[in-house]
Amino acid sequence: MRHRVNPYDDGLPKNSANYVPLSPLSFLERAADVFPDRVAVVHGGWRLTWREVQARSRRLASALVARGIGVGDTVAVVAANTPQMIEAHFGVPMTGAVLNTLNTRLDGEALAFQLRHGEAKVLLTDREFSAAVGAALRLLEQRPIVIDIDDPLAVGGDLLGEMDYEAFLAAADPVFERQAPADEWDAIALSYTSGTTGNPKGVVTHHRGAYLNAVGNAVTWAMPHFPVYLWTLPMFHCNGWCFPWTLALLAGTNVCLRRVDARGILDAIREHRVTHYCGAPVVHNLLINAPDDWKRDIGHKVQGMVAAASPPASMIEGMARMGFDITHVYGLTEVYGPASVCEKHPEWADRSIEEQVALNARQGVRYPLQEGMAVFDPETLEPVPRDGETMGEIFFRGNITMKGYLKNPTATEEAFAGGWYHTGDLAVMHPDGYVRIKDRSKDVIISGGENISSIEVEDVLYRHPAVLDAAVVAQPDPKWGETPCAFVTLRDGAVVLEADLIAFCRERLAHFKAPKRVIFGPLPKTSTGKIQKNLLRERIRSVP
Repeated sequence: MRHRVNPYDDGLPKNSANYVPLSPLSFLERAADVFPDRVAVVHGGWRLTWREVQARSRRLASALVARGIGVGDTVAVVAANTPQMIEAHFGVPMTGAVLNTLNTRLDGEALAFQLRHGEAKVLLTDREFSAAVGAALRLLEQRPIVIDIDDPLAVGGDLLGEMDYEAFLAAADPVFERQAPADEWDAIALSYTSGTTGNPKGVVTHHRGAYLNAVGNAVTWAMPHFPVYLWTLPMFHCNGWCFPWTLALLAGTNVCLRRVDARGILDAIREHRVTHYCGAPVVHNLLINAPDDWKRDIGHKVQGMVAAASPPASMIEGMARMGFDITHVYGLTEVYGPASVCEKHPEWADRSIEEQVALNARQGVRYPLQEGMAVFDPETLEPVPRDGETMGEIFFRGNITMKGYLKNPTATEEAFAGGWYHTGDLAVMHPDGYVRIKDRSKDVIISGGENISSIEVEDVLYRHPAVLDAAVVAQPDPKWGETPCAFVTLRDGAVVLEADLIAFCRERLAHFKAPKRVIFGPLPKTSTGKIQKNLLRERIRSVP
């Protein structure tokens, strides 16, 4: 049989006129070309336009190239949410290098591991975090080039580097021609997982995925041109869920915030007329529980995005009563941050607040630019019934999924087994196709052969008016194997007994699901607001 030439391919090759690898760097170029004088960044009394952000990002790229940085190299950053962090999201990949934003709450040993594993050639470091960074540098056999970010709003710390960031930029080229990725599959960023057991894994993401998820953020949230976005979410976390690039796409304004507290957030929302912000449930709870005086005179529409942990129903209801419109998303570092959203249907607005809260508490459906999201039996990879009861594991596939784990082919192969990314999160699928997380696989409590969702128990605890924060973990039990133990932080001035909370849960849950013990006190959290259940498990083993 003679091979037929496809007329739609014959003589129609890709060329520079009709094909350009996708990269979010193009968003900055357009913002600077079309809206050069719009305010791009607000940091204290400092204002930068999009033209200035482009010039400073180009200078950063030029300065890095002058130090030999290029394709395949890693540039690490330890910084708060500052203009320099935004510029790094453009300037570093302009060189073809990979941006590695590091968690500012890590200790020296953890930072040293990540700097060594990622083979960072340059480290941009904020003065405020010099204690941990200094300890990390002393542990390294090969020290990277260290450049200090000497932010006037930083508190304390020492300068560790050979040069200040502003001096580093001053001698560089403001019209530097960026290095476009040869392939949109080229790496753009390296991010480390939380590493609650053993060393963290290095998640490698690519230009294509960053581009698509930045667009997906705008589409999912129906963001208009020129949004005013408040940086409550750390930019080191999944590259700020790709929002540094989304804000350039929309020529918006980045309002920087070095530290998260309720007064600072509410003052910034009022002063700058912030339209959008993101954060873990802990951030939203700060606002719900803030004094009413702090919330006065915020009369404009504010959109909040919540993720990082399954939000309790009380949080969703509390934000709704404040008048803030909350969008619930779900994702992981391996899928660029948010990769699913609880899409709201217009008719939900006609339902009671209780029904709306129940609907909005779900993790929802795939992001517009993610190809697939499913709940499968993790052993057979068969879909679970859409009954809202049968538990399986959440799986993703598509263009907003990582390249894989750096220098870890075994973990990469395991993560992608069967052609899907395995999240490790256990969930049910509802009849309408919406997903609801029940637990992390490692957080399910197996008591007498029965599976107990820690999230289900936590949701009940959050309904008690005295409870501010709650986490439920397994405690060893000689009869049942393990039983639920609750760790609870009470609201200021609230008083409640352990027996009262246990009884409250028993009234609303099957008795075997209710906690057998309640321990009061503050809960350990990561910088993104996730409660560190691994530390609570260690604590329960040491509590008599």
